[in-house]
Amino acid sequence: MDNKEKSLKIGNRVLTEREIFVIAEIGVNHNGSMNKAFKLIDQAKSSGADCVKFQFRCLNETYSKDALKLTTADLGAQYTIGLLKRFNLTFNQIKKIQSYCKKKSILFLCTPWDKKSSDLLDKIKVSAFKVASADMTNHDLIEHLCKKGKPLILSTGMSTQKEINATVKLLKKYDKTLDFALLHCNSTYPAPFKDLNLSYITRLKKFNKLVGYSGHERGISATLASVGFGARIIERHITLDKDMEGPDHAASLEQEEFNTLVQGLREIEAGIGNCADRHITQGELINRENLSKSIYLTRDLKKNQKISKNMVEFKSPGQGLQPYMIDNLIGKRVNKDLKKGNPLFMSDLGTIIKPKSEYQFTNYWGIPVRYHDISKLLEISSPNFVEFHMSFNDLEHKPNKFLKRKYNCDFLVHAPELFKNDHLLDLCTTDTQYRKKSIQYMQKLIEHTINLKEFFPNSSKPKIIVNCGGFSRDRFIDKNIKKKYYDNLIRSLKIINSSEIEIIPQTMAPYPWHFGGQRYQNLFMDRNEIKKFCKKMKMRICNDVSHSYLACNTFNWDFYSYIEDLRDVTTHYHISDGIETSGEGLQIGCGTIDFEKLCRIVKNHKEKITFIPEVWQGHTNNGEGFWKSLNFLDKKL
Repeated sequence: MDNKEKSLKIGNRVLTEREIFVIAEIGVNHNGSMNKAFKLIDQAKSSGADCVKFQFRCLNETYSKDALKLTTADLGAQYTIGLLKRFNLTFNQIKKIQSYCKKKSILFLCTPWDKKSSDLLDKIKVSAFKVASADMTNHDLIEHLCKKGKPLILSTGMSTQKEINATVKLLKKYDKTLDFALLHCNSTYPAPFKDLNLSYITRLKKFNKLVGYSGHERGISATLASVGFGARIIERHITLDKDMEGPDHAASLEQEEFNTLVQGLREIEAGIGNCADRHITQGELINRENLSKSIYLTRDLKKNQKISKNMVEFKSPGQGLQPYMIDNLIGKRVNKDLKKGNPLFMSDLGTIIKPKSEYQFTNYWGIPVRYHDISKLLEISSPNFVEFHMSFNDLEHKPNKFLKRKYNCDFLVHAPELFKNDHLLDLCTTDTQYRKKSIQYMQKLIEHTINLKEFFPNSSKPKIIVNCGGFSRDRFIDKNIKKKYYDNLIRSLKIINSSEIEIIPQTMAPYPWHFGGQRYQNLFMDRNEIKKFCKKMKMRICNDVSHSYLACNTFNWDFYSYIEDLRDVTTHYHISDGIETSGEGLQIGCGTIDFEKLCRIVKNHKEKITFIPEVWQGHTNNGEGFWKSLNFLDKKL
């Protein structure tokens, strides 16, 4: 069997195993009303479905003459044909529906029930044909569709294994001109759970084609579960009212339930991933440092001294080399003097990464520091400024506890996100008491920053970089609530006494990592909102390049025009690489940002700006992560 990734192209859309294609089956649930049809399309679109599907019959072609007389037809056929005579859409109506779908930017598909209806649908260039379960054994119709060269999606309800095999054999004859997908289906309306047999989806996968599930059961749980068996095309009926006349309504989903289904499918889709080698996610990296262990030295080591097992122990936090590497390190020589109690790093054994003695930057550059490492980092580098990354514990002490001299560089402060009792700073929340507490913490930070000026005589009005809040726990908020958040932030800023400092909000990533756990961010991502806020408040921002990149990837914005568009309101940059929608703070070259292009945009500021390399764990081992970034950026900024 061919193990290449399975896919199916419908129009400009390529369906793959890494995503879920959701079909909202309207069928005949419009009950012959164009208004109902349009309303169902609107609901499907708003739910996030990829496609709406209708059914089209030329009744004289689909049914025998006797059946159409009704009086001579069986009772079941009389019921179905009686409804279809009232509900079946004309070809002109189908064309209007297709035009409406185009206007609403949702894919239109349709099931032809006979050759004539398929020919008419072909005339309006439908992107693919759906074959109903009832026609799975109708090789005459299927072969007629195959010759049109468009992809087919076939439901397998009402069919035996032998019949499915025979149809697939027919389809394979046309492998060079078309592709197809099979949907597992139980054609009962609604279908009992005991008859769903979701495991059969794995059997369909053996045909080495993309597979899916067309569900008619009550609720959504089984449909969600079908993805775990391999379904990537999901079809469910949507209705305005389950109590409407017609056989499909009872097995359909009303809008709220359909919305919940699509939301669940999108969450599952995000978690599908692939079978490639496992890598550590951004949130795991944070927790790994806090919870895992590293190799620590139990004694001082001199340069060129060999490592032996009795020189090390395994302790948390996991900042250095992992314990499993110890056997490969025994007998290796260290490249510099090392202190007892420090973690061991790979760079302690290989090439030492240092800052350059002089950088040729057009703009002002700095490095992130903490109280405990500022002296050590400034011994080996000469930045224009330092950016203190504060913790709430730092604010409990006076700066002179840590700083013993005056520095000839400038300084900035990055506000803590977390304060006492798990209080995440949020100046935007609608919770009045919580916001009041955040304001108090912010004022305390400002007082601490003002006290720092004693040690930095070159600083007149230091900047404080702030993640202002506006996050939510489970999903993005709607526009109305977002406006309230911005209004609350403005109220908070008017209360805060900031006359001696400059507050600069930071651009945010859509899925921030709050100490190892993901949340949803809502503010300071959209460039228009940011510019509007800055204009109203006469404020500038810190553009965190990695955050901005992740936001652009999430919302399909062009990253480079985003950076350029915000240039006039940006006074400071945090620079690191990023990948996809949640990989932030990566070392330059470890993500997918084009830094040559980015630096040309950033460098084109009218006035000098400031920047730091804000690389995850860049401070460890004497700031080697910072030096890697700065050495790359040299002469580019």
